[in-house]
Amino acid sequence: MMFEANLHYLCMNIGTDLSAEVVSSNKKRWHLAFATIYCSGAFKNKASTKVTPVLVSSYNHGAAYNPRKVRVSTDTIAIDVVQEHPLFSGIDQSSLAKLVKDKSVDKLANLGGVQGVAASLKSHVTNGISGDPEDVARRHEAFGSNTYRTPPTKSFFIFVWESFKDPTIIILLLCAALSLGFGIKEHGPKEGWYDGGSIFVAVFLVIAVSSISNYRQNRQFDKLSKVSKNIPVEAVRMGRRQQISIFEIVVGDVICLKIGDQVPADGILVEGHSLQVDESSMTGESDHVEINLGQNPFLISGTKVADGYGMMLVTSVGMNTTWGEMMSEISSDSSEQTPLQQRLNKLTSSIGKVGLLVAFLVLVVLLVRYFTGTTKDEKGNKEFNGSKTSSDDVINAVVGIVAAAVTIVVVAIPEGLPLAVTLTLAYSMKRMMADQAMVRKLSACETMGSATTICTDKTGTLTLNKMTVTKFFVGKEHIKAESNTSISAKVLELFHQGVGLNTTGSVFKSTDSCSSFEFSGSPTEKAILSWAVLKLNMDMDQVKRNFDILHVEAFNSEKKKSGVLIKNITDGTIHAHWKGAAEMISRMCSHYYDREGNIKPLEESAKVECDRIIEGMAASSLRCIAFAHKQVTKAEQEDHEHMHGNVPENSFILLGFVGLKDPCRPGVKKAVEDCQNAGVNIKMITGDNVFTAKAIATECGILHPNLEVDEGAVIEGEEFRNLTDEARMERVEKIRVMARSSPFDKLLMVQCLRKKGHVVAVTGDGTNDAPALKEADIGLSMGIQGTEVAKESSDIVILDDNFSSVATVLKWGRCVYNNIQKFIQFQLTVNVAALVINFVAAVSAGEVPLTAVQLLWVNLIMDTLGALALATEKPTEELIKKKPVGRTAPLITNVMWRNLMAQALYQIAVLLTLQFKGESIFDVNKKVNDTLIFNTFVLCQVFNEFNARNLEKKNVFEGIHKNKLFMAIIGITLVLQVVMVEFLKKFANTERLNWGQWGICIGFAAASWPIGWLVKCITVPERPIFSYLKLNKRCYIE
Repeated sequence: MMFEANLHYLCMNIGTDLSAEVVSSNKKRWHLAFATIYCSGAFKNKASTKVTPVLVSSYNHGAAYNPRKVRVSTDTIAIDVVQEHPLFSGIDQSSLAKLVKDKSVDKLANLGGVQGVAASLKSHVTNGISGDPEDVARRHEAFGSNTYRTPPTKSFFIFVWESFKDPTIIILLLCAALSLGFGIKEHGPKEGWYDGGSIFVAVFLVIAVSSISNYRQNRQFDKLSKVSKNIPVEAVRMGRRQQISIFEIVVGDVICLKIGDQVPADGILVEGHSLQVDESSMTGESDHVEINLGQNPFLISGTKVADGYGMMLVTSVGMNTTWGEMMSEISSDSSEQTPLQQRLNKLTSSIGKVGLLVAFLVLVVLLVRYFTGTTKDEKGNKEFNGSKTSSDDVINAVVGIVAAAVTIVVVAIPEGLPLAVTLTLAYSMKRMMADQAMVRKLSACETMGSATTICTDKTGTLTLNKMTVTKFFVGKEHIKAESNTSISAKVLELFHQGVGLNTTGSVFKSTDSCSSFEFSGSPTEKAILSWAVLKLNMDMDQVKRNFDILHVEAFNSEKKKSGVLIKNITDGTIHAHWKGAAEMISRMCSHYYDREGNIKPLEESAKVECDRIIEGMAASSLRCIAFAHKQVTKAEQEDHEHMHGNVPENSFILLGFVGLKDPCRPGVKKAVEDCQNAGVNIKMITGDNVFTAKAIATECGILHPNLEVDEGAVIEGEEFRNLTDEARMERVEKIRVMARSSPFDKLLMVQCLRKKGHVVAVTGDGTNDAPALKEADIGLSMGIQGTEVAKESSDIVILDDNFSSVATVLKWGRCVYNNIQKFIQFQLTVNVAALVINFVAAVSAGEVPLTAVQLLWVNLIMDTLGALALATEKPTEELIKKKPVGRTAPLITNVMWRNLMAQALYQIAVLLTLQFKGESIFDVNKKVNDTLIFNTFVLCQVFNEFNARNLEKKNVFEGIHKNKLFMAIIGITLVLQVVMVEFLKKFANTERLNWGQWGICIGFAAASWPIGWLVKCITVPERPIFSYLKLNKRCYIE
C-alpha cells in the first residue's frame, strides 16, 4: 500500500507540474501521456516495502533545481521532463520566469547575460524581433500570450436568482401558489388556475425583464473594462519603433519605457538611464527601486516607471508573470455604488416605507371589512357569513387580500430608481466612449454634471500637440531657413550632439532609398529631431557611434529640462549638454556662441537681449527651448560625482533657441465658451512661460484681450506657491492662467478651490499629475499623451486629448442627473396616484380597484420600460446653459414637485370618480368599470411619460423623433395594453371595451398634456419647499 501511495504521489506530482507548465495546445499533450505511461512502466511489478526519504527533483527547467523531500521506495526512478521548444533550444519558460522572480544576477550571467538570453530567444537587443505573423505565432505557442485568465462573469441565471431573492417577489409567489391551489380546488384545473397562474406569469415577466436589463448592463461594463486594460506600448521590431497593444507583446520583444509607463511584462533591462521603478503594487514598499545593468536589471510586470527611461527584453508574458497570477484572481467590480445611487437607494427605502404603511392599512381594513361581513360577492351576498362560510373560501379570500396588499407594496417600492441609474450610466458610458471619453469610475459620470471649475492643461488639450520648429536662433542671431549653411561646423556639431544624444526619441530610416525618416517620442522630441535631421543634416546613428553616454538627467515636469554627460570615443573628452525651458537654461550660461562659432561672454545687455527673444517667441504662442553645452574640465573629470552622478549645471555656453509652434485645436474656443456659459470656470495650468500661456489663453477664449494682468487673472506657479494661505484663498477664484507651474502648484490650486466649495475637474497627463487627479472631484487623464500612472489615478480618460471632449463629458454628466430627475418625477406620480386610489377605495368600498396582475403590469411599465424610455435621452443645448447642480441640492426640486403633484392629483380625481360614479355615468357594469379604471390609469402613465421628457420646457415633443427607443417603448406599451384588455380577459381580469370606451380612456389620459403645459406656466421659488419646514434631512435624502 505504501508503495502504491508513493507511486501515485510521484506521478500526480509530475502530471500536476506539467499541466501547470505546458502550454495548452494539442501538440504538447503527449508530455502528460508520456509521463503517466513512463511512471506506470517504471514501477510495474515493484513490490519493495523498504521506504527511505530521498530527494526528488521537482519539475524545473532552470539551471538550479528546487528539490523537495518525498518518502518513496528506494527503487525510485526520478524523471525530469524538460519542455523545450524546438526553435528556442537551451531556454524554456520556467527558467525565464524563475530568473526574473528570483532576481538572480548569477543565473543571468550563466545564460550569457542579456545578450545571451536575447540570442536564445532569437531576438536582438537593439533591433528586437522580426515581428512577422509566423514569428509572433511561434512565440505565442512556445511562451504564451500576454493575456490573463479572468474570473468568469456573472451569468444570466445569477441575475434571475438575485431577482427571486427580493422579499416582495417571494411573498407574491407564495400568494400566487396558494391562490392557484385554492382556485383549482374550488373551480377545477380548467377555470381555477387563472388567478394564481396570472400572478405567476406577471411576476415571472417582471423578473425576466429586470434580469435581462441588469445582465445587459453588466456585460456593457465588462466590455468597457476590457477596453480600459488595452494599453498601447512602444516596441522595437526589425529595428523600428512602433506602437502595439499590450496584448500583442510576445517573449523576445524589446519594449521602450519612459516615466509613467506601466511595465507591460516581466523582462530584463537592455539599456537605460536614471531608471527607477515603483514596485509598491507588487511589494507594498513605497521606495522607488533603481534598475541598472549591474546589480538589478530585472523588471516586473505591473510596476510603474517613476523616473528615467530605458529598454527592456521581454522574458515572460501573461500568466507566466507574477502580475498575471495576481490579475487572474481579481475580478472587476461593476457593482460600484455611486453617490447618486446611494441617495436613490435611501429615497427608494423612504418611499417603500410609506408604501408598506399604506399596504398594511389596506390589509387591516380589508380583513376587518371581510370578517365583519361588510364585503359582498358579485351576486350581492355576504362573502363572510360566520360558520356558514367554508374554510377554503375564507383562506382563498384572505390570500386574495394579502396578494392585493403585497402588490401595493410592489408598486409602491420604486425598484426602477436604481435600475434607471444603472441604465442611464451604462447608456451615457457607451455614448461617451463614442464621444472620445472612457469612464473608469461610474461616480464621475454624475459628479461631472456638478462641476463648477475645470483646471486644464495647455499642451495637447487646448492645442493640437503637433509641434514644428518655426524659429531658430544661434546665440542671439536669428537664423532663417535658407541660412542654415552659414552656421559654423563646430556649432552644428554641438547642436547634433545636444539633439541626438539628449533625447528619449528615435529616428528610423529603412534601407529602401525611397523611404522617408520616421520619428518617435513625445511631440516636442519628434519636432526637434525632425528639424535637426531634415534642416541641420544630423546623422543620429553617427553621433551615437562617436560618443558614449555616461549619465542622463531625464526630463520631468518639475525640472523642465533634461541633461546628458557624454564621452568622445576619439579623444576621451567629456561634454555636458542641457536642453529645456529657455529662461532656465539661459540662467545656467555665462557665455554664448555666435554663428561663426566664437564664444562670447553673456553680459547683462546680452541677457536682456536673450530675454527679449524668449518673450517675443512666447508672445507668438511659440514654446521656446534652449540648448547649452560645456566641455568638462580635467578637474571636473576627476570629480567622481560629475563623472557618474549629476550633470553639472553652471558655467555653460548657450548654443541657441528654437521656437515650436503648437496650434490651438479647432473648436476649442467654442468649447471653452460653452463651459463658461454653463457657469463653469476654466483655468489653464501650464508649464510654459507666462507670455506663451497668456497668448494661448487669449486665443482659446480663457483670457479676454482687454483683461488686465494686474487684476490677478495670470500668475506664475512660484508666486502662487509662496502666497500666504489667506492670500491664496482670496486670489484663487480670480486666477484664470497659471504659468510655469509644477504638479505641486496644480495640487495646491485644486485643494484651495475645493475648500472654497467648488466641484473641481482636473486634466492631467504626467506621472506627477497623479496627486492632483486623485484630489480633484473628477480626474480627467489624457488617452494619447497620458502616462499609465495618470490614467490609473483618473476617473475618466479623454481618448483624443481634446478639450472639446471635456466639454462633452460635462454635457453627459448633466444629462445623467437630468434623466434621473425625469424618471423620479414620472415614478413618483405613479406611486402617489396608485397608493391614494388603492387606500381610499379600500377604506370606503372595501376592495381595491386594481388587481394584483394589473398592478404588476403597471409596475413593469413604470419601472423597467419607463426607465428605458427616460434614461436614454441625449443631452440638449438647454442643459449646458443652466448653472451647475450643487453637490447637496435636493434630488426632487420644486419644479418636480409642481409637475408630479399636478399630474397625480388629476389622475386621483379621474380614477376615484370612475371608481364611485363610473357605472352610473357611463352605464356599464362593475367589471367594465374596473377595466375602464385600469385602462385609464395605464394610459395616463403613457401620456405622462411625454410630460416627463422635459421638466421645465412646455414643448415636450421637441427632438422626440431623434429618440427612437422612446417611441418604440411607447408603441410596445400601447400594443401590450390593447392585448391585456382585449385578449387576456381572464389573465388580466378585464372586459373588452368598445371604441367609445377606448375613446373615453384616451381622452382622460390625453388631458394630462394640456395640464402639464398649464402647470409649467406657474413659477416656483428656487429655495426647496421643505427647507421652510426644516425637514431637509428627511426630504433631501442626501
